[in-house]
Amino acid sequence: MSATDAVTFWDGVYAGRPSAGDPRPNARLVETVTDLPPGDALDLGCGDGGDALWLARRGWRVTAVDISAVAAERLTDHARSLGLGDLVTAEQHDLRASFPEGRFDLVSAHYLHTPFDLDRAAVLRTAAHALRPGGRLLVVDHGSTAPWSWNQDPDIRYPTPREVAAGIALDPEAWTVERADTPRRIATGPGGRTAEVVDHVLLIRRTAA
Repeated sequence: MSATDAVTFWDGVYAGRPSAGDPRPNARLVETVTDLPPGDALDLGCGDGGDALWLARRGWRVTAVDISAVAAERLTDHARSLGLGDLVTAEQHDLRASFPEGRFDLVSAHYLHTPFDLDRAAVLRTAAHALRPGGRLLVVDHGSTAPWSWNQDPDIRYPTPREVAAGIALDPEAWTVERADTPRRIATGPGGRTAEVVDHVLLIRRTAA
């Protein structure tokens, strides 16, 4: 499907639901980043902006991107209303065609899944190369299907963190896998529904230029 189809789809997803009043950060981001010193962060697929706002509150300068202009505009307005406009820059990007400029100490890609064609390995490889030495790429994927997910395909298979790392194919002389595991947690979905889900967590650190 075309880029226009993908943008239209995701704009419809966000336009069809109310703006999140106080979006929460993802649990794996919080546990990974809490003890890190703030720097420059890139949030790929920012959605409602919970991760970007949480990072900004902790002093990070955040570039937050989403394929949906609706999501990016809402995040811009929300950040300004919270006095975080100087720390959050929200941009619309179809990552199949463009990638934000800059060098980063953290790149976060949470649940970067889509029903449209996307060479995720290429996107994540570009993200890894956008890291400064010492910077980290955090990739968190679904490892199971929540009852409220838009994708209820019973035959779907979720690649393991090690498979994702192999697909990115980074030089081990310059990047090191610091974490690759599949923890479980209780997730909360629309209407307060809860379910146990599996996360696939991959953390890669750039060790050399």
